[in-house]
Amino acid sequence: MSTKAFIFYLISGFSFAVFSSLFFTNHVHEYYNHKPSLSFPSANYYGSVTHKVWPELELSWRLGLVTLIGFLGSAFGTVGGVGGGGIFVPMLTLLIGFDSKSAAALSKCMIMGASASSVWYNLRVPHPTKEVPILDYDLALLFQPMLMLGITIGVALSVVFPYWLITILIIILFIGTSSRSFFKGIEMWRVETYIKKEIAKKQEALVDSCGQVIIDTSLEPLIPREEKSTMQTLCLNIKLKRILVLIAVWLCFLLVQIIKNDVEVCSAWYWVLFSLQFPIAFGVFGYEAVKLYREHKKRMSMGNLENICEASIDWTALNLAFCALCGILGGTVGGLLGSGGGFILGPLLLEIGVIPHVASATATFIMMFSSSLSVVEFYLLKRFPIPYALWLIGVSVLAGFWGQFIVRKLIKFLGRASIIVFILSGVICASALTMGVVGTEKSIQMIINHEFMGFLGFCSSQ
Repeated sequence: MSTKAFIFYLISGFSFAVFSSLFFTNHVHEYYNHKPSLSFPSANYYGSVTHKVWPELELSWRLGLVTLIGFLGSAFGTVGGVGGGGIFVPMLTLLIGFDSKSAAALSKCMIMGASASSVWYNLRVPHPTKEVPILDYDLALLFQPMLMLGITIGVALSVVFPYWLITILIIILFIGTSSRSFFKGIEMWRVETYIKKEIAKKQEALVDSCGQVIIDTSLEPLIPREEKSTMQTLCLNIKLKRILVLIAVWLCFLLVQIIKNDVEVCSAWYWVLFSLQFPIAFGVFGYEAVKLYREHKKRMSMGNLENICEASIDWTALNLAFCALCGILGGTVGGLLGSGGGFILGPLLLEIGVIPHVASATATFIMMFSSSLSVVEFYLLKRFPIPYALWLIGVSVLAGFWGQFIVRKLIKFLGRASIIVFILSGVICASALTMGVVGTEKSIQMIINHEFMGFLGFCSSQ
């Protein structure tokens, strides 16, 4: 399945689920309107409105288990570039007892902490093959504004969408991305195995029957790559101007959210402020898209087939529009499900030809901005308790750093970067199982209790 076919699968699956839910909701309304004898309390009828449940932070075996799972989920999630929100939400709901929306907010806190520590680690790591930053700033500037726009849309939709529909969207998304990433990992593993065999054959060919090394004078001597100090690598990886642009976009979105929080929901000024996010996102994306498009055309006209950035795709207008769609889709899903948007962004970067090291580092870098914006939004909405947030952020910060350290040492020892892809696929698959099971169980319970399972009003449910 190609990348475009995969995105078509996601869009068609999501659209079918949403339209089916609209039909189902209308059918249920008609059924109950014609069954006046069947009555139930209005609190149950609107039971899909999640009530706030914040347990106290206290030492217990549950907190210890959550700490362990959170550490492992953050470690593997950041290495794969997906964050791990699909594991955190069920964990906080089942083990601690948080309501689903508070769990989603705390999940974003964990993703933010793990992403920040992973970015700090990656800034001190050199690119595996080139003398360029391991963070691809071109791709970051292309996807970050679209992802942040999608996050704000997803957070708004999370108030409206029924829980059972979110569960279906989770299953559709995670099955597609996990299977696609798994087959991508198998393909990379085979290529790495072939390369290892070829290197072994060449080394055997350079040894004669007496066991002496034969030097081929026709080959130029190999010049060992100069080892850079940590400070030199850090200076190479940091592009201050581009980071400032990304921070400026983040601040613009943050300012809009802060002002919007003090405005009456669904008022004229509320929608004006909400709409301001679109020109900000499309302005930055458009600037970077035009830049990549012009550079691509210039290189092609000169016969230079070298990639502009890590991605190996042609930067045509169609592909740029496709990237914009993926960014918004990933952000919307992230805001809706309480993930960092990496469940689409991570596999997408691999699909367009970015090597695993750079895909993981760049996806985590972008998620740091998007998840931190979500944390601020949820904080303004008072969606999570501060003590639990600080504890989980601390756990995730440690996990993000040590996860990157251990996995990259393992990759260097085995010589297989495909490990990152398998970790990505494994985290998504685990998320699909946990959130799918929990969501299905809760949806069945809502049906038994005759709770309202349709869409809620955006203005009335704020």
